[in-house]
Amino acid sequence: MNQITSTTERIISNWLFTKLVEWGVPENVAIYLNLLALLTALSLIVIITTYLTRKILLEALAKVTAKTNSHFDDFLMRNRTMAYVARLIPLIIVVQAIPVVLADIPQLIRPVRILADIYLILLWVWIIRAVLRSLRDYLRTRESFKDKPLDSYLQVISIIVFIFAGLLIFSMVSGKDVWYFVTAMGAATAILMLVFKDTILGFVASIQVSTNDMVRIGDWIEMPKYGADGDVLEINLNTVKVQNWDKTITTIPTYYLITDSFKNWRGMQESGGRRIKRPLHLKISSIRYLEKDEIEELKKIQLLKPFIEERQLEIDRYNEEKGADRSMPVNGRNMTNAGLFRKYIELYTHSHPGINKNLTFIVRQLSPGDNGLPLELYMFTSDIRWVPYEGIMSDIFDHLLSAIKYFKLEIFELPASDDLRSLSLPAKPEQPV
Repeated sequence: MNQITSTTERIISNWLFTKLVEWGVPENVAIYLNLLALLTALSLIVIITTYLTRKILLEALAKVTAKTNSHFDDFLMRNRTMAYVARLIPLIIVVQAIPVVLADIPQLIRPVRILADIYLILLWVWIIRAVLRSLRDYLRTRESFKDKPLDSYLQVISIIVFIFAGLLIFSMVSGKDVWYFVTAMGAATAILMLVFKDTILGFVASIQVSTNDMVRIGDWIEMPKYGADGDVLEINLNTVKVQNWDKTITTIPTYYLITDSFKNWRGMQESGGRRIKRPLHLKISSIRYLEKDEIEELKKIQLLKPFIEERQLEIDRYNEEKGADRSMPVNGRNMTNAGLFRKYIELYTHSHPGINKNLTFIVRQLSPGDNGLPLELYMFTSDIRWVPYEGIMSDIFDHLLSAIKYFKLEIFELPASDDLRSLSLPAKPEQPV
């Protein structure tokens, strides 16, 4: 069979050469003219075949994919998988035509065949990577894979494919078996580990990040050491891309996610509440017992009236049982403006529609300090979005800062320039004459 094929190739190759010699063309010139004609004919065949393949195959597949319910074939077309497959047919024609075209120059057959085989290997690599990218894009449409680091796995498989393709190419060029290079790579493992150190560390880190569910795509993470504070856009083999709130992009090595500490706000987002943890600093000198007329005035606050009445009965009963001397306010129990204000904050925020009542809710005093007595609000909003959260918190503190004067309390603040200007300086004593 091989002999018949070789004879056929020889006949096709020699036909034009024989005709040129018969027409009086010198043999050395006829050889090159024959080669030029065959190359021209092969080029035309390849061009026509490429056009027909793209026209027929790609358009037919585009119509088929448009009618199917699956989206995977759409991603195959989008990633040009079929365009790469369409290149196989012209390449097969070229490989089969090489012995015919170069029959008069046999020493070029092997180098050209090797180049064609190398291109074939690279074409298969492109096809495999296009299929992998299509699979990645398809899995991203599935809810269970949206937050998985698919790019990391794609890069690992791509590296393996490139290594295997490189071994095949070296084997073709050198004429040695593939296992020869595999053995040589085994001997050079230390060098390979040094060269691919970051890739290996990134691969291990991406597996740990995925297995332990430390970070997902879309998570809000905060890593001040690297200036990252925003949403995770990509988790690759070597890097994690974070889009900060100012729309800048921070790139963090994947390995540092398991060696350094970072804050993941996913728990807050899943809990349905965002924490408010902010104090009001009361001026300690403004804290005091309330007089009866002041208590009666505060009963006009609808939220406080039931509490004041109930607490007043409790205080009066206690003082009567203990026989407290009420001529001195420190004897027995009394209401304070700070205590009533703290209760008002609790009642007001608990009735606020923007506060989540199912999560921790505390209005507490902290240790007094140089800035007065901190009265801290520790609670959660019902909306975790940044803008509504800031709006809810601002509304609450606007109201409390405006209401505090009705409790005869003051907010502690350092002296401002106008405070200092309002101080009158003492007159200088007259100098003796």
